[in-house]
Amino acid sequence: MYAGLQELGVANGEDLKETLTNCTEPLKAIEQFQFPLRVVLQTENGVLLPSLQYALPFLDLHGTPRLEFHQSVFDELREKLLERVSAIAVEGKVEERYKKLEDLLEKSFSLVKMPSIQPVVMCVMKHLPKVPEKKLKLVMADKDLYKACAVEVKRQIWQDNQALFGDEVSPLLKQYILEKENILFSNDISFLQNFFSPSPKTRRQGEVVQKLTQMIGKNVKLYDMVLQFLRTLFLRTRNVHYCTLRAELLMSLHDLEISDICTVDPCHKFTWCLDACIREKFVDNKRARELQGFLDGVKKGQEQVLGDLSMILCDPFAINTLALSTIRHLQDLVGQDTLPRESPDLLLLLRMLSLGQGAWDMIDSQVFKEPKMEAELITRFLPLLMSFVVDDHTFTVDQKLPSEEKGPIPYPSTIPEAFTKFLQENRIACEIGLYYILHITKQRNKNAFLRLLPALVETFSDLAFSDIFLHLLTGNLTLLSDEFALEEFCTSLFDGFFLTACSRKENVHRHVLRLLLHLHHKVAPAKLESLQKALEPTKQSGEAVKELYNQLSEKLELHKPSPAEVTETPSMELPLPT
Repeated sequence: MYAGLQELGVANGEDLKETLTNCTEPLKAIEQFQFPLRVVLQTENGVLLPSLQYALPFLDLHGTPRLEFHQSVFDELREKLLERVSAIAVEGKVEERYKKLEDLLEKSFSLVKMPSIQPVVMCVMKHLPKVPEKKLKLVMADKDLYKACAVEVKRQIWQDNQALFGDEVSPLLKQYILEKENILFSNDISFLQNFFSPSPKTRRQGEVVQKLTQMIGKNVKLYDMVLQFLRTLFLRTRNVHYCTLRAELLMSLHDLEISDICTVDPCHKFTWCLDACIREKFVDNKRARELQGFLDGVKKGQEQVLGDLSMILCDPFAINTLALSTIRHLQDLVGQDTLPRESPDLLLLLRMLSLGQGAWDMIDSQVFKEPKMEAELITRFLPLLMSFVVDDHTFTVDQKLPSEEKGPIPYPSTIPEAFTKFLQENRIACEIGLYYILHITKQRNKNAFLRLLPALVETFSDLAFSDIFLHLLTGNLTLLSDEFALEEFCTSLFDGFFLTACSRKENVHRHVLRLLLHLHHKVAPAKLESLQKALEPTKQSGEAVKELYNQLSEKLELHKPSPAEVTETPSMELPLPT
């Protein structure tokens, strides 16, 4: 509590201990120590105001302890001193004000462990752009001091201690991933509000992004460290949410106009332009030209930038925007009678999708080169998707014709073999195909959905069973809620798709339970009973699955109609006439 007083020439407990240890008459020694100390403290360190000579006895009459009075004076002086330190930090020439602060730190640092003085010392350190290294080491070595110092001081410690900075950042990164997963597995299922609903600016206001932004400040070295952590974790886990955080962090610094960092990050302008597209959920012609300019502007010898650009394009929010824009372009091309290879905007979208989907391979191999796009994707797969759009239009128009003019055109039920093969072997084709299925589900196009659903059982890297796709699909299926009463629909959806992966993929199990929690009242009782048995957790199932299953069981129990009381029905027979 009184650490550092001795260095300033003020007697403390150690002096008394020394005196008592080396004396023959302890009582006399205590008196000799106590009296001069009290006199010195009162005369030299007291509040030397003539008016107090009469005021203090007046306070005594009111029973106010002298300690309380001096403590209040001390607190007031400390506040004034803190204000003065903050004022010194901004007034006068730079060299002069920092010299004053350094001198003040030198005089006060010995008292840094005194709780009453510590805020002043910490305030001085906070306003110094470069705290002496010796003092930083002393702060770092003491857990309490390290915890108490301002983030401005911690930045100076972190920039030379990557392991310590990693320990501070790691819990935030785990929290960020957990928050994303909680959204994907939320029990609130809706096609209006989903994972991609919040705007980029809203997402950047999240706790983790704001804390990381504050921790980095204007320090380029710390920013580079965080980016390195994100790259390493992305490589280790393949979790695309780290790509989202990479983009959000850069744009958060952009919002604060931290030019020290934004000007040195070569991805800044590209990310800024892409952020505007994500906000609109569409890449228009003007922004497409800008994005193409950034990609074409990567000079020889700077190919490493492609690694960061690919990571930003791997962000699920970027992939979502590019895929939605691709589906929209394909629909426009159908109306224009134009082939995909004749649309430069569509080719650019495919180029960016390809770069984003190849992010992991590029960073892992350290071969910074844009992946080559397969010609068949453009010449065969996309025209195949366009033919599905034509099938839908043809069937819709035919249904609207008067009955006498209708032709015998049933809705196509078979899937071209090439479509299934593309979904299994080509990542970009698979991503676009999945978004087309989400599109037709959102259009309440039951026929098209049931036609293409079997193709989802086997897809590239099981993308059809990824959390993001299943989160969006379950949300869109709420639009087809009335169809869940039909045996054929439920058999195709549950038996033909979901249940094929439930036993081997726990996340699919969770998404099916989420869907049934929301739509169980629409499903036929017999089908619901069989699904309940099929979805019963095993011993190996995680707690999340068990919890969801219990919630579903409770809802079904409440939903069961109570057995009607059996009452004797009166006889309807009339008595025979006599």
